[in-house]
Formats: sequence, C-alpha cells, structure tokens
Amino acid sequence: MYADELTESMEKAISETNRRRKIQQEYNKEHNITPKTINKSVRDSITVTDIKDIEVEYKLEKEDDITTTINKLTDEMLKFAADMEFEKAAELRDKIKELENLINKE
Repeated sequence: MYADELTESMEKAISETNRRRKIQQEYNKEHNITPKTINKSVRDSITVTDIKDIEVEYKLEKEDDITTTINKLTDEMLKFAADMEFEKAAELRDKIKELENLINKE
C-alpha cells in the first residue's frame, strides 16, 4: 500500500493480513506444506461479442418512464456482469448514465 500517512483502516487491514499469514505459515509448517506458484498459460485472445444486439430504442415521455427504463437496464446490466459479459454491461452502464443525465437536466 502506498500513502502519505497510515490510516486506521489501513493499519487494521495490514494487521489482519499479517495475522492470517502467520496462521497459514504455522499450518504449512505443521503439515509439511511448501507453497508453490501457480503456473497458468496466458489466453491467446479474449473474444469480444458484438454489442450491437443490446441497442434498443426507448420512447420516453415521462420521468417515470425514464426511471422504469433505468431499472430495467440496471437489471440487464447486472445479468450481463454476472455472466461475465463485461463489455455489454459497460455499454448498458453508459446508457443508464445518459438517462440519469436526462432526469437531472429536467
């Protein structure tokens, strides 16, 4: 961690990490375990699915319509994120922000 000063929350996090490390080291010593680095190959490529299939036009006439649409888009965004489709989730997040800006302008 890098900071100009050590805050109380940082101190708690560091001490908790050290406490857990000590417990793990004692367990490893007791059971003759030598920790090893995990070697994984780097994926050749990350596939990006086409985002165009989530573009939807909404006719919004009232602020209630915008709020309802934001709620629906938020649910869709969370589903995409849960399915690890982060590009689609980010696209929906941006659309939600645009709609929230519409509400704030009114």
